[in-house]
Amino acid sequence: MSRPAQIPLDLGHRPALGREDFLVMPSNELAVGVIDSWPQWQAFAIALCGPPGSGKSHLCQVWRASSGAVEVDAESLAKHEPPELIGDATCCVVDGVEEALATSAELQRRLFHLYNMMRERDGYLLVSGREAPARWRCGLADLRSRLSTLPVFELGAPDDLLIEAVLVKMFADRQLKVSPEVLRYILPRMERSFASARALVTAIDASSLEQRRDITIPLVRDVLESDRLSPRP
Repeated sequence: MSRPAQIPLDLGHRPALGREDFLVMPSNELAVGVIDSWPQWQAFAIALCGPPGSGKSHLCQVWRASSGAVEVDAESLAKHEPPELIGDATCCVVDGVEEALATSAELQRRLFHLYNMMRERDGYLLVSGREAPARWRCGLADLRSRLSTLPVFELGAPDDLLIEAVLVKMFADRQLKVSPEVLRYILPRMERSFASARALVTAIDASSLEQRRDITIPLVRDVLESDRLSPRP
């Protein structure tokens, strides 16, 4: 009698978000360098940009931990005025407002207010998005001019070495060990993006748990040939 399939429970896993967990490669070393150099920034506000999953949010969390910054996103900024959100803080991270900003005049006004508050306090502001802030759609001219002056540090598209390192980290975050042979099988068969790597690791983990199988090349082949991959931004 075969064993029943195990139903995977989405209990979550803890991604490692410390500075020591960040994988430094040529495609991101300038961005890492500026985060490490705080508080000796040459401008009070800077921007990180890059494709989904490139490590922007990770670096934001690294800086938040070292600076004690308050974190602000589109949802919180849409509900509250900046003084309510940041109190007397002198460091602030703004992550994930790029898309919402394009369609909300109120969000633009509040981000402009937040920018001015950090400058008046001699504080620091870190913003991140897919595109450089100068390319964000924004109807408020004063905010648009401020965003266009931010020094931008880009996290580039991943190469094979970085993708392999990211896969190893993503599996390790789930307490999964994967052989070099399996990694060599995956690399030429997957889309070169961090979002795809995340979706693939999630699907492999779920399939391994459901079938009670080790993570081997046959299992990975089954996942790659299935329709269970759904990359997330």
